[in-house]
Amino acid sequence: MSGMTVTAWAEGEHGGGHGANGNAEVERTISVEAGDMWFDPEEMNIAPGETVKFEITNTGSIEHEFVIGDESAQEAHREMMQEMGSHGDGGHDGHGGHDMAEGEHGGRMPSVTIGAGETRTLVWTAPTGVEHLEYACNIPGHYESGMYGDINL
Repeated sequence: MSGMTVTAWAEGEHGGGHGANGNAEVERTISVEAGDMWFDPEEMNIAPGETVKFEITNTGSIEHEFVIGDESAQEAHREMMQEMGSHGDGGHDGHGGHDMAEGEHGGRMPSVTIGAGETRTLVWTAPTGVEHLEYACNIPGHYESGMYGDINL
């Protein structure tokens, strides 16, 4: 499936203001590279309320995810991913098999899973009233190896 592009529309995280839908007008595209245990860029500046299309290309040799959320939601998602791995369920097959952690203000975290060599897109509207979020790969061991970055709002 090399070169395949799939679009995922993000669900709201912060009371409906965090996320996009099929009617959102994309204001900017940000290219993100997911390598083996790193993201480039490592930091992004996005205006509150701005709708961004992330084009995430996995140039690494293993599957990664790109999840946006606050620090506590990322930590909760990492713990859930660790539990899934420890129960021998065969690893990470996208987010269809488990619920994403909720952010501080409720709602599901916007995310995509990107296989090795794939490019996926995620359209997301930055929330208002929040100063900092993270994007991360929470597959066991990936965050700890440096697969996360900051979103400054």
